[in-house]
Amino acid sequence: MTFRRNFVAAAVAVVTFSASFSTMAQNIVLKASDTHPAGYPTVVAVENMGKKLEAATNGRIKLQMFPGAVLGQEKEVVEQTQIGAIQIARISLGVVGPVAPDVDVFNMPFVFRDIAHMRAVIDGPIGAELLDKVSNSPARLIALGWMDGGSRSLYTKKLVKTPADLKGVKVRMMGNPLFVDTMNAMGGNGISMSYGEVFSALQTGVIDGAENNPPSFYTSNHYTTGAKYYAQTNHLIIPELLVMSKVTWDKLSAEDRALVKKVAREAQMDQRVLWDKSVADYSAKLKAAGIEFVAVDQKLFYDATAPVRAKYGVKFADLMKRIDATK
Repeated sequence: MTFRRNFVAAAVAVVTFSASFSTMAQNIVLKASDTHPAGYPTVVAVENMGKKLEAATNGRIKLQMFPGAVLGQEKEVVEQTQIGAIQIARISLGVVGPVAPDVDVFNMPFVFRDIAHMRAVIDGPIGAELLDKVSNSPARLIALGWMDGGSRSLYTKKLVKTPADLKGVKVRMMGNPLFVDTMNAMGGNGISMSYGEVFSALQTGVIDGAENNPPSFYTSNHYTTGAKYYAQTNHLIIPELLVMSKVTWDKLSAEDRALVKKVAREAQMDQRVLWDKSVADYSAKLKAAGIEFVAVDQKLFYDATAPVRAKYGVKFADLMKRIDATK
């Protein structure tokens, strides 16, 4: 019954939104969703994008931002975006990988040398090609641009400097076999676990650590559980997507489409400035709270994860060469 009610509600939203285009073309309201909280860099960047849309159209196009997963978790948001009940969303690559598999290349460990390399790739031809592949896939989503998700490093209860130090250490990973294999190759014991379970698992000793970027490490309060070492492995650098519903896109004029693409690209650049500030601010807060940032020899971890790239990267061989060649 809940599913049916949600489906009916979504269908009504689609009809209502469709009517707004046919009878109220001067008053388009775009609903935007993000699972991150208010004030998060992706949220603020999309809010700024909305202000630009409103200014450029003299108020004809407005954007309403719904942060903090108030419109649902990512799976529900994607489904609503696909049918046009939500018009714009910030999503992870995992949900589009099955229909646009080339984006999965970004999920592999150490596919990027560093953040600057990742940004050069997503800002250039490869980034544009992958956006087009998502837009032309059966996903019913138009990929407007990339969002910076930062680099992920290890936080553990024991000091880790080398892969050998990870022996027997249980580390939570995102629920994807590739990520679990990555941690196992790095020397630890990868544990697939939902994000919401990590805090209590760290507290109770079910796991010995996890991995994420500094803002998430702090805002999740994981730093209060005894995981006081932050080994800067930077093993995963995974960008995210800003998408629009194809239902919505198909109703826009050519001029409005061009405007949306323009301000989305500006949001991509705006978000990374906000992101860099956020990383600096939260890193300072973590250090003030007693977290020890540990420099490591990344080549040790890069070499250890070579079998993972070999296993999962066969179908991306040419693309990985192009990524590696990007300066």
